[in-house]
Amino acid sequence: MSDPSYQYLNPPYRILLGPGPSNISPRVQQAMLAPMVGHLDPYFFNIMDDTVKLLRTLFQTENRLTFPISGTGSAGMEAGLCNFLEPGDVAVIGVNGLFGERMVDNALRCGAEVIQVTAEWGRIVEPETIEAALKAQKRVKLLALVHAETSTGILQPLTEASQLAKQYEALLLVDTVTSLGGEEVAVDDWGIDICYSGTQKCISCPPGLAPFTANQKAMEAVEARTRKVQSWYLDLSLLSSYWSEGRFYHHTAPICMIYALHEALVLIAEEGLEARWQRHLRHGSALKAGIEAMGLTLHAQEGHRLSTLTSVRIPSGVDDLRVRQKLLNEFGIEIGGGLGPLKGRIWRIGLMGHSSTGENVLLFLSALEEVLAAESYPVEPGAGVKAAIQTLTKKAETK
Repeated sequence: MSDPSYQYLNPPYRILLGPGPSNISPRVQQAMLAPMVGHLDPYFFNIMDDTVKLLRTLFQTENRLTFPISGTGSAGMEAGLCNFLEPGDVAVIGVNGLFGERMVDNALRCGAEVIQVTAEWGRIVEPETIEAALKAQKRVKLLALVHAETSTGILQPLTEASQLAKQYEALLLVDTVTSLGGEEVAVDDWGIDICYSGTQKCISCPPGLAPFTANQKAMEAVEARTRKVQSWYLDLSLLSSYWSEGRFYHHTAPICMIYALHEALVLIAEEGLEARWQRHLRHGSALKAGIEAMGLTLHAQEGHRLSTLTSVRIPSGVDDLRVRQKLLNEFGIEIGGGLGPLKGRIWRIGLMGHSSTGENVLLFLSALEEVLAAESYPVEPGAGVKAAIQTLTKKAETK
């Protein structure tokens, strides 16, 4: 007799075009079904070693400390702040969206003095304002920026910020949760000291791990601390012992998740980084062309828009929630709404990793056209799809 107090697991298939997670490859799904071994098994150690090598390639770094933290991208954020900030340290943090705000909250919990460098949600943090904040302080321990602001669709330039961090002898921390694997991230060449990401976006692995890397300069700051890191679980000096040759036990690693990450990273290696960045650029450009051809307005600052996540202003008279519900219920397409001050004002459309395909671009635009027509929003039939096809064709010709 069936028990009515629970239901059997039978989730619907969704086309995930929101701010994350993204759809995953069948190969990644299959990897999670591989036989379980212990977290101290010699076979698993080999997988760990291979995963570290693949992550170094993805981050474009030679950093010895490179590994996936057992936790979501937020665990990467917290590890990146609690290990390097002590009470009284000064941190300059760029805030132009929700995830900049979260870094501020984390830094304050570490007891740091936080100087916020703010910009409108949808615009970059300008280098001039960063320099002014650094210059105004006697000593800045850390400069933190979000490379790809998930709440707005902005791609923050990092070259000048990196130069400024070095000029003022501050560590540079960068959030690449929505860029790693979809936009170029060059940790060593760009002079990034500490960098973290998440697995569920452009890497197209289920959520639950936070790729992380830190250079020798950053680790020397950890060694020079005057007190223990406030989080035992996220203490990099302890975690590094488990991910190094000694394999000193720290915690039971999520074995099946690391299988999945390993396979997702192999897929990226097979595709090639440059080819992967170009794929995301091609599909992001086609989506934007289609959106504008439908008479809609892009929200993020021109010239600094993510390929992996596009923010679109919701037209007057169109019901935000009703549109997203119709896309989900009638077409199986998930997109995201706005957060914070942008709640009810924008849609966020992700084309990340396995979800970044020309087919998804055209399917979404045709579905959105139908849903907007039901909202009495005037759209020239087929305009969005036509513009996207032209962009896709043009990009293919110039490859």
